[in-house]
Amino acid sequence: MSHFNQFDKAAWSRRQLLKWGLVAGVGCAGSAIAWNSWIKPRPGAAIKIPPIPDAMPKDATVNPFQVLRDFDYGTVTQENGRTVREFRVEARTTPIKLNRSTSFVTWNLNGRVPGPTFRATEGDRIRVIFYNRAGHSHSLHFHGTHPAEMDGVKPVRNNTVMIYEFDAEPFGVHLYHCHIEPITRHVSKGLYGMFIVDPPTPRSPADEMVLIMAGYDVNDDRKNELYAFNGLPDYYMKHPIPIQQDQLVRLYVLNMIEFDPVVTFHLHANMFQVYPTGRTLQPNYETDVITMGTAERHILEFKFHNTGKFMFHPHQDAIAESGCMGVFDVIPNAKA
Repeated sequence: MSHFNQFDKAAWSRRQLLKWGLVAGVGCAGSAIAWNSWIKPRPGAAIKIPPIPDAMPKDATVNPFQVLRDFDYGTVTQENGRTVREFRVEARTTPIKLNRSTSFVTWNLNGRVPGPTFRATEGDRIRVIFYNRAGHSHSLHFHGTHPAEMDGVKPVRNNTVMIYEFDAEPFGVHLYHCHIEPITRHVSKGLYGMFIVDPPTPRSPADEMVLIMAGYDVNDDRKNELYAFNGLPDYYMKHPIPIQQDQLVRLYVLNMIEFDPVVTFHLHANMFQVYPTGRTLQPNYETDVITMGTAERHILEFKFHNTGKFMFHPHQDAIAESGCMGVFDVIPNAKA
């Protein structure tokens, strides 16, 4: 059966999408399409998550605290005995305020920078329905393994749809981004996100967070003037991330800074264990600074025994001082 005939069985059939003039391409589609179910907690985790402060200004268009612990597990169905996770994303053009004096026009997914953090288990079938309504040709290229026709290097024209479908493999921390030239411009304007594939045997419970480093070329001169964790410069300096004393923290860290060839990530007053690209079940080494090229990513694990506020940042000080710094606020455990 052809891909198109399979897609005809969907609740939103290919015929309907063609009628609207939206379809750019289709992967191997199957059962009915439904909207994503968002922010599902990782099952079985007996973890204390301290309350997040309500710190977003009224005119904010990016919420770094939403990005921090927001894992999108998709709409889950069973097809031919397999778990299928379906995600819907829409490319948009949206201005955001980076600080009081600087606005920046982003190309983004679902109105946020970074885009959603997709999450699955190794062996799941992934189906991403990509709507391009951003005014330019875009695409989604996923890291990991997949067939050539799902590689996301072909343009998806404005007001059309592409369906990417592939198996979630191998387990690890991956990413996705637009792959339309000039790629640096499309990525630096916000078309990127994280894609986590969990191993078949779950990792131990932890307070899991996403930290994505990125830069903003606000002058369009191929140089970054501002930098950020999870979308907004200096946000976690002004609004520290609360974590619990003596509790395992698992950071999924990704460097998406364009124009700067390499950055580091440093954690104050502690050491962390490193799982390179999330491809190991045991840590490879322990340190307090790692070096990352663009698109490089790792899992970092640590606990804080001491309470109080502790910084994290790249050790390229010009980058850190231009917005890429944050603070963990370690909350003491309640006394018995």
